[in-house]
Amino acid sequence: MKPQNYSNYMRTIPAFHYFLVPLGLATSAASIAYLFVAERSWETLFTSLIAVSLSLMAVMTMVFARMFACKAQDRAIRAEENLRHFVLTGKRLDPRLNMSQIIALRFASDDEFLSLCERGAETDMASDDIKRSIQSWKADYDRV
Repeated sequence: MKPQNYSNYMRTIPAFHYFLVPLGLATSAASIAYLFVAERSWETLFTSLIAVSLSLMAVMTMVFARMFACKAQDRAIRAEENLRHFVLTGKRLDPRLNMSQIIALRFASDDEFLSLCERGAETDMASDDIKRSIQSWKADYDRV
């Protein structure tokens, strides 16, 4: 695995991002189009409504599964970074740090972590600015 840094830290899963998501959206669009094009007989209308319902349920399940996994991982990251801060300082993370800032701080080495925590809390740094400020990148290969 090549070293992780700001330019390559985002992870894409080709089967999900380039196949499943477009297929789900195309299926939903096709089923909605079929709903409007289909004959207006009861059987055809019923079949097309079922197709629309199933395709929308599949897309929503895909979106929510991704959101729920990321939310659970965000909570784990917050706990890990809070523990890391406590180990380094004996204090909990500054409550002024928001979730996106804490997530960005996970990439900072221990040498930079405390100063970035302080700067982030005092100046309300954007998470992208925190990531760009990191000199010694600590890779996170396990992010979903």
